[in-house]
Amino acid sequence: MSNLKIKGKIQLSGSITTSGNKNAVLPIIAASLLTDQEVTLNNVPDIVDVRVMLEGMKTLGCDIYFTNNQLKIKAGKIQQNKLSRELCSRIRTSILFVAPLLHRTGQAEISPPGGDIIGRRRLDAHFYGLQRLGTKLEVNDSYKFNLKDKMRGADLFFDEASVTATEHILTAAVLAEGQTVIRNAASEPHVQDLALFLQKMGADIKGINTNTLTVNGVKALHGTTHEIISDHIEAGSFLALTAATGGEITIKNTQKHHFWMIRRVFEKFGLDLEFANNTVRLPGGQVPKIQVDFAGGTPTVQDGPWPAFPSDLMSSMLVLATQSEGTVLFFEKMFESRMVFVDKLISMGTNAIICDPHRVVISGKTELRGINMSSPDIRAGMALISAALCAKGESIIQNAEIIDRGYENVEHKLRQLGADVVRI
Repeated sequence: MSNLKIKGKIQLSGSITTSGNKNAVLPIIAASLLTDQEVTLNNVPDIVDVRVMLEGMKTLGCDIYFTNNQLKIKAGKIQQNKLSRELCSRIRTSILFVAPLLHRTGQAEISPPGGDIIGRRRLDAHFYGLQRLGTKLEVNDSYKFNLKDKMRGADLFFDEASVTATEHILTAAVLAEGQTVIRNAASEPHVQDLALFLQKMGADIKGINTNTLTVNGVKALHGTTHEIISDHIEAGSFLALTAATGGEITIKNTQKHHFWMIRRVFEKFGLDLEFANNTVRLPGGQVPKIQVDFAGGTPTVQDGPWPAFPSDLMSSMLVLATQSEGTVLFFEKMFESRMVFVDKLISMGTNAIICDPHRVVISGKTELRGINMSSPDIRAGMALISAALCAKGESIIQNAEIIDRGYENVEHKLRQLGADVVRI
């Protein structure tokens, strides 16, 4: 286990380049099992979750070559269709191996997936989709899936716009016989990137960037080369972090259309973002100040499925609120444990009212003080880094490897901006 030692009260300034999108590359790795030909992926972030997914691929018999953010996968022959309980417990996206394994071997067995502790994360949509396509499911200590013949297309309606379930059933549908329609599908940038990757492999998918995906199954997919999109969540995290310190930052390798709602939320904090030539810039000299609603009411920052504000950025924006003049309500609609880390911010001096597991009121600006703390999840970990950078004195963030699950070379990028951070 490693810790990050951070000295606060340093105004950050500089530029960084975003890494490949964590939430895009993980399902794309699993989808590479759909062909026995080689797949080449570029701009792959070297993060813990990628390494865990690759462990799973090697267990199944895949040949893996990963260096300098380029990943080559060849699933020439699947040697087994079961993943260990230990590996499944380490990552949420272990569930995404199921559909490709069913197509390749007719069977799959996994244990309950792990991942961040941010509340209940249902698998119902996964099971619903797979069963409607013809899969048999047996649930005991593990989940056993069987496909006697082949999957057949179906008209599906998700009761929630689940990102992971949309990705999973999409990988199931591309090789199913006939047409599959997925209604109330998630349409986040990482879901779109998976769909574009599958299209390059020969899949027939229509409705990308909408909440209805129509998939006409094909007989086989082939190898391809694909570049993973940039991570707008990482970029948003660094924008919020830098704004909280009163600094300025230019972030390279970004796509403007990923930031429409992020930009709107920054405007609620009185902060302007500038976009040009695949970069986003937070100009210096801005003082965060909460903009009251037109009727004079307290504004709300709330998350939701794309194109609403992403849940993964709620934690970082909450810390920014502690360094902003005014009062704002955060309404976390998607995960009941996302706000658990606020207790640590209160210990640092934050003026916060925890209304319930989903709502927190922050009034700022407050003087934070450094403490020792640990993170319950990836995004809370990045938010605690932000809080430590704003705090007076020194902070220790324990279990830094949790942050490494989603952020590549985090302390190196922080030092590029002038932060005093050391891994111990």
